[in-house]
Amino acid sequence: MHYRSLGGDQGPRVSAVCLGALPFGTTVDERTAFAILDRFAEAGGTFVDTANNYAFWVPGATGDESELLLGRWLRSRGAAGRTVLATKVGARPDPARGPQWPANTEGLGRSAIRAAIEGSLRRLGTDRVDLYYAHVEDRGVPLEETVETLAGLVQDGRVGTLGVSNHPTWRLAEARHLAAGRGLPGFRAVQQRHTYLRPRQGLPYGLQREADEELLDYAAAHPGLTLLGYSTLMHGAYTREDKPLPERYDHPGSVARLRVLAEVAAECGATENQVVLSWLMGGLVPVVPVIGVSSVGQLDECLAALDVDLDPYQRARLDTA
Repeated sequence: MHYRSLGGDQGPRVSAVCLGALPFGTTVDERTAFAILDRFAEAGGTFVDTANNYAFWVPGATGDESELLLGRWLRSRGAAGRTVLATKVGARPDPARGPQWPANTEGLGRSAIRAAIEGSLRRLGTDRVDLYYAHVEDRGVPLEETVETLAGLVQDGRVGTLGVSNHPTWRLAEARHLAAGRGLPGFRAVQQRHTYLRPRQGLPYGLQREADEELLDYAAAHPGLTLLGYSTLMHGAYTREDKPLPERYDHPGSVARLRVLAEVAAECGATENQVVLSWLMGGLVPVVPVIGVSSVGQLDECLAALDVDLDPYQRARLDTA
């Protein structure tokens, strides 16, 4: 396993890949999830990602399932002290705000954040999370209120590092500026959707945000900010014939990139998934991939990407395709 510092030199050391726990306890049963977590830890993985709303959209689910399962695994394995745990606030449905998601998300107001951290800590069975994300934007709340409330969780010792997800770069920059001006802990990690293929231009983004060129440029200029990518493997679409490309990536511009990706994978004796992960981790702005898997075999394929070394020529071909 390779490791890096989260949020610059001030943050904890984390594994270079992060295990996403979104389906654990819902579409991935507890036995399988425990086997995946055990294998990840055995391989040296230390960084696990969840949220307080995973996966509420599965029939019969509430959004508690992933955090609750992780809490049971942490206790049964005595793994809390060696696991860097990330969770999120902001996107959980709140029935008091209406019946339809995303209009009824809990948001990023003071009371919502304080209630959410208490719920997450209870479900996870811990008194502290290492990384706490503002999960989605909430422009109905002053940014100052969100920044100050999240900073208070760090100052209270309930959160180690702050992160943001699914926010445009200008909002991230403004939030960091506000925190710095008040001498408060600010965002030191950002998690966006990010993969090798580029999205089609002009599609509505919804609640999810892509790691675009502006964000990559901003991250390159701020080495104390760690960039994480989710949906890096497009739910298997790079390697599985039964998984079509998501609409946002299914456009003529993807043809050349997929061709070069396949060529480089053949040269490396690797899968396209492994080349994508290696490309992300070894770029000018190194990315921590949040890998979502539903079996130990899928996890092992992803972990093998750590041994895929792209030479400068291969990386240049991938970059310019």
